[in-house]
Amino acid sequence: MRRGIACAGDWIVDQVYVASHWPARGDLARIGVATTGVGGGAVNVVTDLASFGATFPLAAIGCVGDDANGSLIAAHCARIGLTDMRLTKLKDAATGYTLVMTVPGDSRTFFYHGGANDAFAAEHFPVGELAAAGYKFLYLGYLVLLGALDAIAPDGSTGAARALEAARAAGMLTCVDCVSDIRPDFAAVVAPALPHCDYLVLNEVEAGCAAAVAVRRADGSLDRAALKAAAARLIAAGVQKAVVVHAPEGALWAPRGGAPLWVASTPLAPEDIVSPVGAGDAFCAAVLYGLHEDWPPAKTMRVAHGSAAACLGGATATDGIPPMATLLERAEPTEASS
Repeated sequence: MRRGIACAGDWIVDQVYVASHWPARGDLARIGVATTGVGGGAVNVVTDLASFGATFPLAAIGCVGDDANGSLIAAHCARIGLTDMRLTKLKDAATGYTLVMTVPGDSRTFFYHGGANDAFAAEHFPVGELAAAGYKFLYLGYLVLLGALDAIAPDGSTGAARALEAARAAGMLTCVDCVSDIRPDFAAVVAPALPHCDYLVLNEVEAGCAAAVAVRRADGSLDRAALKAAAARLIAAGVQKAVVVHAPEGALWAPRGGAPLWVASTPLAPEDIVSPVGAGDAFCAAVLYGLHEDWPPAKTMRVAHGSAAACLGGATATDGIPPMATLLERAEPTEASS
């Protein structure tokens, strides 16, 4: 029986600045708090899984630079107890970093330098070693922010698609996340990976872009029928088991060959939100945990909502995550609908 989750993708150092307000172009806003932390799909998810107290193996896969930020990431991994670190150190690229500007109770903006993440390629995935070690899941995040892995080859494939295909051929399940970089080729970059993706976990903006479906109405409200249509398109495009879409209003679990399930979230007061950075990754990490433990979808999504809410109370992408026992205590059954 396979156990363990290997987390591959972006490894980033975040400089998070809490600003007084969003200034107009050329104006000034004051920074009240500045925090340094780790970020990116892979590091956030593996850190959250460790914070949950996961008793199964965890692995780190990706590329960092031979620099201070690369050392900071290595130290972070050691601090959370991660022993299976398969991070390739590149001498000709800087570790990826992001300047994050956030306003409490509002949203955030990212200024990103890919660095070593842009050089992360299919050959950096030790798929055979992971399979031999018995890992159950390979997580990859984020598509459309992975440079070499996102590049579309003449035959229409991508490095991400090839890595995911190899993982599935070796007996692992795959889970993929995207990033909200709304670029013209978003759907084209994501499409080659979908047939090699068992579970696709993403937010409503990314789902709409990947499926070319408008999921919000002109007034900004969520169109759940359109969201279901977007999920159905992604399944038709190749997702093997389920598409899971999270939004502030709730989450949709759309399985291949089954009825979609909607679980509403519990709104938070603006004053309880310190930073929205990493909330989507916290949701994804809890979904992965539930999938690994074979939980039913409704339970998994309730816990995932709680994980995202806990993340919103922390300054960085990962410092608000409690143990899984705490999330389970808080995950009161709520009404689910199709």
